[in-house]
Amino acid sequence: MAKQRARGWWYPWIFVGVFGVVLAVNGALAYFATTTFTGLETEQAYDKGLAYNRNLAAAKAQQEMGWAVEAAFAPLSPTRVDITVTYRDRTGQPVDGLDVKAQMLRPTTAGYDHQVVLPAKGAGTYGAVIDLPLTGVWDMDAVASGTAGTYQLTQRFVAK
Repeated sequence: MAKQRARGWWYPWIFVGVFGVVLAVNGALAYFATTTFTGLETEQAYDKGLAYNRNLAAAKAQQEMGWAVEAAFAPLSPTRVDITVTYRDRTGQPVDGLDVKAQMLRPTTAGYDHQVVLPAKGAGTYGAVIDLPLTGVWDMDAVASGTAGTYQLTQRFVAK
């Protein structure tokens, strides 16, 4: 006669199965944590934190200037865009004689940031046609400096 198994012989296998599932889930989470997007980090965060009050003062001074600044982005192709920035003073008169430099920042992919100069087009308008290395979201940080003052404009646009 065949030997019959004792009742509950499979109970230990329940624990083995549960621990197997826990190990599989932990392994999957560890894999995805180390291979997916790492997030953005701020370079020189400590120095930028120390400059916080200086940045607040510069923002207040810029607001007191009363300038009206408008940026326009006209796509010419998926990676080519016509950027135009117009500066007007408190009375609505164009601000000429500025040196405008725009830092093009790719917020999601490192290694594609670059700087472009926006030459004067007249009547307070500055701009250029630029080629972008990738389509998608871009941040433009334009800094205009001249005898009338310094103005910083940050604008996000999508190249598609």
